[in-house]
Amino acid sequence: MKQHAYRNSLVVGVFALALVLAVTKGELWAGTVPDQSSPALKAELEAAYAGQTPKEWGETVTGVKTSLKTKDRVIALTFDACGSPKGKGVDRDLIRFLEQEKIPATLFINARWIDANPELFLQLASNPLFTIGNHGFLHRPASVTGRSIYGIDGTKNVAELVDEIELNARKIEQLTGQRPRYYRSGTAYYDEIAVKIAERLGQQVIGFSVLGDAGATFSKEQVAAALLASVPGSIVILHMNHPECGTGQGVMAAVPLLKKRGFRFVSLSEYPLR
Repeated sequence: MKQHAYRNSLVVGVFALALVLAVTKGELWAGTVPDQSSPALKAELEAAYAGQTPKEWGETVTGVKTSLKTKDRVIALTFDACGSPKGKGVDRDLIRFLEQEKIPATLFINARWIDANPELFLQLASNPLFTIGNHGFLHRPASVTGRSIYGIDGTKNVAELVDEIELNARKIEQLTGQRPRYYRSGTAYYDEIAVKIAERLGQQVIGFSVLGDAGATFSKEQVAAALLASVPGSIVILHMNHPECGTGQGVMAAVPLLKKRGFRFVSLSEYPLR
């Protein structure tokens, strides 16, 4: 226990040093892990974006990456896990299928889902097929003015947005040893200022070009049809936390057909994003 406490103290000290260096330079960079307990990070970002009013709101605002920049017949599968009261499960058949078929995927995980599935989260994070992405701390739309979508209130200001992104980024790093580099907000809605702030926090914002399961509401047939409409460079958004829905069965039906068409499945990091 003493060694664990010492290690945690050391990690916090490193976080604090990283923040001081970042603020001193007036910038944050990919891989920096700021000390969230300090108000300095929020103050620095609030000052940087003071007086700026967002003009965009949606899933494809400026800065959101929606596809792979390539003409190769490749597809990137991404799966969200939000951890809502009805969304703390996992489609284990889907995960086994991805593992058996050796299909890489990016898993955007919310803090609530991690808390509900701690052992499974560590298993997924340790599997080289899967890249863990940041799906926010409370699964909130990314706003600096409190805009809402689907009845979910967005973060109301820069400080709340920083908490939403950074608290889960730190949580993931503390559990896995790796800070996530990709971020998708709860609901996948943003304003363009929020996207800039996410980038300042070292998080690349990932959208999608194929709506794979419409928030885990599609039937098996609808999911399969959506995937089969993919084109070279598509990023597909799906969900892994609703085993009762058609997502898993739809993916399992579509993947063999896509392979027959010459498509292969890749990680987000294998190609430039656009």
